[in-house]
Amino acid sequence: MKFHAMASAVVLFLVCTGASAQDPKTPQGSANSKAEQASQGPFSTYDKIFYARMKTILVSSAEKMPEENYNFKPTEAVRSYGQIVGHLADAQYNFCSLALGETNPGLKIEQSKTTKADLVAALKDALAYCDKAYDSMTDASGIQTVKLFGMDMPKFGVLNINNAHDMEHYGNLVTYMRLKNIVPPTSEQAPPAPPKK
Repeated sequence: MKFHAMASAVVLFLVCTGASAQDPKTPQGSANSKAEQASQGPFSTYDKIFYARMKTILVSSAEKMPEENYNFKPTEAVRSYGQIVGHLADAQYNFCSLALGETNPGLKIEQSKTTKADLVAALKDALAYCDKAYDSMTDASGIQTVKLFGMDMPKFGVLNINNAHDMEHYGNLVTYMRLKNIVPPTSEQAPPAPPKK
């Protein structure tokens, strides 16, 4: 039931995003050229922008937490900070291998890596793997279906679930950081603007 609610939310999100992306008054806000965006389409362009932001936030979160807090758990019933970082790395391979039509390498990072250095490196490697899925996606290729959780799902849906999953677990990381008096990346103050001359 939980998956069906999530899948419904993703489909609704895609429809709303597509409608706003096709509105000429809506700014695109991407570093890509307009010609490049037009060739990729609004759905794939949005996925890439969202993923690029999440990628930066996840790496920053993994790097910000001190090594001694990687084993921290607010309660015994939940993952440690390091296990969440490992879980996020594993998930990148899971979702992006489906979108790429490749076999998940099944690295079991959450179970096999424990040090901050190893987990940060594994997360970066996993995100680099996922870059291929997002970078190669177009609106045309994004509607091709693959099997996810026993259901036919467009590749767009797979990549959107990856984005949502990243966001869900970033919420966990934020809580852990706050409990350790660390300001999460999305709450950091922007540096002051240089004085005008």
